[in-house]
This record gives sequence, C-alpha cells and structure tokens, in this order.
Amino acid sequence: MRNNLKSFIILSLFIALSAIGGLVKIPAVIGTVAFDSMPALLAASLYNGRKGAVVAGGGHLLSALYAGFPLGPFHLIIAAEMALFVWLFGYIFSKGKPVIAAILFFIGNGLIAGIPFIFLLSLSFYFAMLPSLLTGSLMNLTLAHFLYPPLVRSLKKGDFA
Repeated sequence: MRNNLKSFIILSLFIALSAIGGLVKIPAVIGTVAFDSMPALLAASLYNGRKGAVVAGGGHLLSALYAGFPLGPFHLIIAAEMALFVWLFGYIFSKGKPVIAAILFFIGNGLIAGIPFIFLLSLSFYFAMLPSLLTGSLMNLTLAHFLYPPLVRSLKKGDFA
C-alpha cells in the first residue's frame, strides 16, 4: 500500500510539473509546443519509462488544454506518441545508454511524431511545425540533462525518498 501511494504521489508531482512546463510555450504555429516533456524525461530517467510515459501523455494533454485543444482529438495521437518516445527514452536510459536515449528521443519527438499529420492535415503543416518541434525537443532534453544530476544526488541522500 505504501509503495502504491508513494508511486501515485511521485507521478502526481511530475504531472503537476509537466502542467507547469506546459504553460511555458515555445513559439510555434500551434501553441502546444512547450516544456511539458522535460518532467516526463526526468521521471523516465529517475524511475522508469512507464512512469515517464504516463507523465508525458498527461502533460501533453494538459498543455493542449491550456492552448484550447487547437488540433482537437489529434492531441490524443500526440499524447500517445510522446508517451511512446519517453518510454523508449527511459528504457534505453535504464540500459546505461543515455546519449543514445537522448538522440532517439530527439529524432522521435522532433521528426517522427509529426509524420501522421502529413496524412491527417498536410505536408505544409508538418514543415511549419518542424522547427518548433526540433527546438522544443532539444530544449526539453537540455533542461532535463542539467536537472538530472542534482536530483539523483538528492534521491541518494534521501531528501525525496
């Protein structure tokens, strides 16, 4: 029971951080590119990919909510893609390959995640979103990279355990 409660509280904390990050937007054609995946990347690297995936999906939906769901139900596709790429990041990170995990997340979230919208909307939409998606992916990864070491030290000391 205690472990379930602890996991629930940790997930809630990271989703709340993702909601706050969702308020910090990166200029884009559609206002849902934000710092919402940084807490998910931290959750995936500190705990596991499953927790990171839950945070990524929930965080994107909250970020889209703040922007008024400009793509409507397509945000469910985006949330699923983000959850998948964060899960993959966490899985590869847990295998001791953080650089490969970061590169795959950057490629997945920055390039691959927009591909369904070529067919659903247009090629023009994909190319209009591409610079913002790449910038957002890089900025989220960079921020998570710099926040990871102090969080690991704090967790080892028991400050947040």
